[in-house]
Amino acid sequence: MANNSAREKIIRYYKGTEGEETAIRLADLAGEASRTQKFRLTGFLNPYEMEIAETIAATLDGLSVDFGGGYEGAERQRAIFMHRDFGGTPSFDIACLNATWHDEFARLTHRDVLGALMGQGIKREKIGDILVTARMARILVDKKMAEFLLQNLTDIGAAHVECELGELADIAPREERVKDISATVASLRVDSIAAAGFGMSRSRAASDIEADKLKLNWQSVKNASQTVKQGDVLSMRGRGRVEVAEIRGKTKKGRIGISLKRYI
Repeated sequence: MANNSAREKIIRYYKGTEGEETAIRLADLAGEASRTQKFRLTGFLNPYEMEIAETIAATLDGLSVDFGGGYEGAERQRAIFMHRDFGGTPSFDIACLNATWHDEFARLTHRDVLGALMGQGIKREKIGDILVTARMARILVDKKMAEFLLQNLTDIGAAHVECELGELADIAPREERVKDISATVASLRVDSIAAAGFGMSRSRAASDIEADKLKLNWQSVKNASQTVKQGDVLSMRGRGRVEVAEIRGKTKKGRIGISLKRYI
């Protein structure tokens, strides 16, 4: 299949979905890597966008894709599309910025840090994972952004911060706490599964869906009645992620038994 027709096939597949814009951007980068017989590096991608990158690499002839987020288990990663005839070893160009604060009363969150970065005019695709502890945030960024942030990121929220370059090797592999949940639900509607997984009422789950706080497989949930299937992942702002590990079938009372894994 010629790569031009393959590109059109990819665009048609994602047309009208939340991934359409990403698919176009990544298909163009992959096409450049194929034409030049070299490589192209993307910005940081979320897991759904990484799936799109894998689909594109599998569709275009002579192309492979590799991912890196700066440390083992990173959620947001950059992709490198590489032609099979390219003999080099390209870099993911990721830097680690350590932002520390000394205010013992400051309780900064991931959202605070991300907001401060976006407030500097930095696009989301230039920012990888943000790892926040009691007095420090490790920020994975495009290397080209590191020097700018060293000079300009002086405050996060109400806290004054000091920034320095850190070592990627100092970041421990991502370890997530997992809670197994066994429940029964009236249906496989996304609001029902979210309510069971995140420990809330169904009406609260529906409210959070309306507020665009819930994503299904890293795409915004548009309708509370959307159906969930085994293997799907729900992520809710501020509450973590829930994976639908197993759908066990109906109970004697007609409810559906499910097993969930909640990542905290």
